[in-house]
Amino acid sequence: MPRFSVIVPAYKVQAYLHACLASVLEQDFTDLEVIAVDDCSPDVCGEIIDEFAARDARVRAVHLDENVGLGRARNAGLTHATGDYVLFLDSDDTLTAGALRAIADRVKETGSPDVLLFDYARTFWDGREVRNQFAHLLAQDGPAPFTLADRPGLLKILMVVWNKAYSREFIEREGFTFPPGYYEDTPWTYPALMAAESLATLDRVCVHYRQRRGGNILGTTSRRHFDIFDQYERVFEFLDQHPDLDAQWRPAMFRRMVDHLSTLFTKRGRLPRRSRAEFLRRARGHYARYRTPGARVSSRTRLRHALVRLGTHRTYRALCAAMAVGRRLSRTLASARRTLRAAALQLHYRVQLRLPVRENDAVFASYWGRGHGCNPGALEEAFRVHAPHVRTSWIAAPEHHHTVPAATRRLTPGTAAYWTALARSKYLVNNVNFDRRLVKRAGQVFVQTQHGTPLKKMGLDLQDHPAAARDTDFAQLLANADKWDYVLSGNRHSTLTWERAYPSAYTTLEYGYPRNDRFQRASSQENGRLRETLRIPRDSIAILYAPTHRDYRVTQRLPLDLERMLRTLGPRFTLLTRAHHSYAAPLTGIPAARLIDVSDHPSVETLCLASDALVTDYSSLMFDYAALDRPIVIHADDWEAYEAARGTYFDLRSFPPGAVARSEDELIDIFATGHWRGSRSAQLRAAFRERFCPYEDGGAGERVVRRVVFGEEAAGAAAVPRQSPEPAPAPRV
Repeated sequence: MPRFSVIVPAYKVQAYLHACLASVLEQDFTDLEVIAVDDCSPDVCGEIIDEFAARDARVRAVHLDENVGLGRARNAGLTHATGDYVLFLDSDDTLTAGALRAIADRVKETGSPDVLLFDYARTFWDGREVRNQFAHLLAQDGPAPFTLADRPGLLKILMVVWNKAYSREFIEREGFTFPPGYYEDTPWTYPALMAAESLATLDRVCVHYRQRRGGNILGTTSRRHFDIFDQYERVFEFLDQHPDLDAQWRPAMFRRMVDHLSTLFTKRGRLPRRSRAEFLRRARGHYARYRTPGARVSSRTRLRHALVRLGTHRTYRALCAAMAVGRRLSRTLASARRTLRAAALQLHYRVQLRLPVRENDAVFASYWGRGHGCNPGALEEAFRVHAPHVRTSWIAAPEHHHTVPAATRRLTPGTAAYWTALARSKYLVNNVNFDRRLVKRAGQVFVQTQHGTPLKKMGLDLQDHPAAARDTDFAQLLANADKWDYVLSGNRHSTLTWERAYPSAYTTLEYGYPRNDRFQRASSQENGRLRETLRIPRDSIAILYAPTHRDYRVTQRLPLDLERMLRTLGPRFTLLTRAHHSYAAPLTGIPAARLIDVSDHPSVETLCLASDALVTDYSSLMFDYAALDRPIVIHADDWEAYEAARGTYFDLRSFPPGAVARSEDELIDIFATGHWRGSRSAQLRAAFRERFCPYEDGGAGERVVRRVVFGEEAAGAAAVPRQSPEPAPAPRV
């Protein structure tokens, strides 16, 4: 008897069925059976199912003689299920990697509940992934298992069958089956949650819910949407048959029904135009029939409930017309306000440009309005220490203001104070560029800090790489470079690259990168405190995994099964995962004690200090991490594709900072065998540090301030490299 029976009904999904079945059969948890039901599909779904069944004995092919619809096709699959738990997967969706193992582990942890709820993410045709907005309701904190009465908020989660695992014994005991028609999930999921004696949650994305551009049955215009009335009748029939549940859950079911009916009615394109009045009349009948005392309605949904209660189509149309006029007027007024505000701000800026430059003001920013950090952040701190007479300000979006030190003035982009600072501050410091409308005045000093040693092609060198250049305006790029007075460099390689990729009359300060000064000053005690704040288990080897952006992909690339890597390496290791800031999603949606997402942490330097080793692909972080003299492992499984799309300045595989893995198995082996910190890795790192970290002695920020503010030369033309850098000791290696 397998642990899981995964039921996959298929009808007219030949383009997606292969990926669906493969996502189940390629799981690292193999104790399963797949029951694939061909619902008399007119395309090649049946053939695809037979091909999978021929290759894998875990697949059972079921062919129906006639098309019976999604619900009854699932029923047909249920008759063949033998697993302890049953999962339903729609044939255009997919399981995420490691989903079944996570579900199996959680079922075991929570004492085999009747129903386990897990999370999903909507995946769009353009590559976007959006996690369920009610994911917080799946938190695993607190006792488990529990009943619905303990966590009634779970009713807000999308009521579908495929985001839950059901005990087969529970299904058979309650006699659950799917009815015919649209919305067949409704009279299954609500009764299942109410009847379950034990529930548990798994706060992990286990299903990718494909949002197809066309072909979604519930998104089509049809009278079949009237089936929703029959489905809710079945829900209330279930309550009538279970008096012990009726008193507690009838008010909630009434609210859910009215919300559902009003949502369906207001969705454009669902109901045929001539049927809308009829739909409202039937909705009014259901409202009167099932209205329940004590069913509280939130202020946000009162209007929609009134629509269903009254069932007056003309009233609704009049309200919609009035609201549409109001929205158009509001948009027009908002646009006019924005235009006037922008004009007023530019007038303000032009006036400020005519006023004197403030000799003791400096304004800083990094990464287009993100928080305090990187080289500008380190320089801002150096200004306060070594040039305390200079007043510093930091430009950041409001959500990042909390990262700005208390002693530093906070500026919000696009405000009058922001334009005043750009117009009148003597010192302008950024690791990208300020607003393109910035007028560089005589007497202002622009310090371009850059944000790392370049491995990938930059600036004008991107002209031969259109996939990476995209819509870059190279004329504007050069115009921006002409505003720079100083450009920071951490090594000779960077100096030569910047002066070729951004040719202009600036002065290059080959002094090292200020953001790395912290590496030379931190103590082992500080490192230990940082690990505690990140909740890294005591005596664990912490690996920071930080891959970079891919120009040849629209979506984030996830080449590693991080759960498998941790399982293989054992409990001594912890993974800190940091997604590139250009992506909105973390590298993993799986919370665990030894798998910690640090994508939103404001300081990458803190993460470096708290870790024992770095795993990256082609991120410039490797050049900074090398200054710590801690192990670095390169995961270069797509070097050829990356090099072709982006272009690189040297072959990293020929001159790496440590061991190089070309696959996930090689990466695991490097850590399992200890090669990651062996003598050969140390030799490679030493050569890499000698070439790229000659000035990392903790004094780069001071050197820059003394040169830019006080005009002092740093030991001639450049800083003098330390012969024996002494970076912060590792927490443990």
